[in-house]
Amino acid sequence: MNCQSGLISAAFNTFFAWTCAYAHSTAYCRLAIAALHDHVPVLHLLSELKSLKPDSHRFCVAPMMEWTDRHCRTFLRLISARAFLYTEMVTADAVLHGDRLRVLGFNAAEHPVGLQLGGSDPARLAEAARIGADWGYDEINLNIGCPSDRVQSGRFGACLMAEPALVADCIRAMADAVCVPVTVKCRIGIDDQDTEESLDRFVDTVADAGSRMFIVHARKAWLDGLSPKENRDVPPLDYDRVHRLKTRRSDLAIVINGGLASLPNAAPHLVHVDGVMLGRAAYADPYLMADVDRTLYGEAEAPLSRFEVLDRFIDYVQSELDRGVRLNAMTRHILGLFHGQPRARAFRRHIAEHAHLPGAGIEVLRHARDIVSGDMLGADAAEKTSAAA
Repeated sequence: MNCQSGLISAAFNTFFAWTCAYAHSTAYCRLAIAALHDHVPVLHLLSELKSLKPDSHRFCVAPMMEWTDRHCRTFLRLISARAFLYTEMVTADAVLHGDRLRVLGFNAAEHPVGLQLGGSDPARLAEAARIGADWGYDEINLNIGCPSDRVQSGRFGACLMAEPALVADCIRAMADAVCVPVTVKCRIGIDDQDTEESLDRFVDTVADAGSRMFIVHARKAWLDGLSPKENRDVPPLDYDRVHRLKTRRSDLAIVINGGLASLPNAAPHLVHVDGVMLGRAAYADPYLMADVDRTLYGEAEAPLSRFEVLDRFIDYVQSELDRGVRLNAMTRHILGLFHGQPRARAFRRHIAEHAHLPGAGIEVLRHARDIVSGDMLGADAAEKTSAAA
C-alpha cells in the first residue's frame, strides 16, 4: 500500500468508526469499532456488518399501524425471545421533525427489532435511517407495500413498486448512511403489472442498490377501488410466486407474508424461503408464538406460560404507569393472550370495560388475572408440563 492510499484508508477507517459511534449501542457498530481496531479491511467489514444472520428472520411479526407500538413489542417479546419484531410504519418526516422519544423510543428488551420507514425522498430517508440506527434499531425497513390512499398521496408505500429506480435511489442512500441492514417490504405487484417480469425487475434493481432482504406480501395491491382492508383479503394469494423469487435469487433473503394464520400454516414455507411473517393472526392470538423459539430456532428452553407472561407484563405495566403512561395504551395489546382458553371472553371484557376509565390502575389487570384463573386452576403448571414435553 502506498502512502496516499494508506492515508485514504486511515481517514476512511476513522470516519467509519466516528459514524458508527453514533449507534454504539447496536451490535453492528460495536463490532465495527472493534474490528477497525484490529485493522479489518473496511470493505470486508461493511459486507459483514450489513449481512443478515441465516436464521435471523425465520419468524417475524409484521409492522402494523396503531398496533405494533413499543408496549405491544415488549409484550410479544415475553412470548418469543427470537421472533423479529417491527415498529409501526413511521414516515421519514415524523422522524426528522417529530417527537423522537415518542416516535422512536423503545425498550432494550425488544431486540431484535426493526424500524419501518415510509417515504420516497432519498435524502430524507437517509437521514431518518441514520437517526433510527443511532437509536439502536437492528434493521431499517422501507415500506413499499402499504396500499392506502393516504400513503399514496404522500408518494410512498405500494405505489412505489411502479418506480423501482426511485426505490433503488432511496435504498442506496439509506444503506450508505447506516451500519445496519436496510431491507424492503413489498407486494408481488400492483394493479395490472405482470407479476413475473415486474417483480423480478423491481427486486433486481433494488437489490443492486444495497438491500439483501425482501419481505414479500404474496398478493398484488390494487391501488384504485380497494380499501387497505380489502387489499389484505381480495387479491388472490400467490405463494408460489414468492417461492420462485427465492429460487431465482438464492443470494437474497426472502421472507413470505400474507394470509399466514398459524405456525403450522406458516412453517412449511420455510422449505422454500428464509422466513415467514405473520401480522393480524399473531396480534389476535399472540400465544401462538410460544412454540416459535423451539420449533423454528432450535431453542431448548420451554416458553413462559400464559400466566407467567401476564405476570411479567403486569410488572412492566406498573413501571410504565409510574411514568404516566395510560393503562389502556398497554392493556389493549394483551386481549388475545388467553385466546381459545376458558374464561378468555370474561378476561377481555373486564379489561375492555375498565382499563380506559379515569384513574384505572394495575388492579384492573390483577382482577382480570383472577377472573381468567377461576376456571384454569392448575393450568399454569399444566401448560409448563405440556410445553416441556
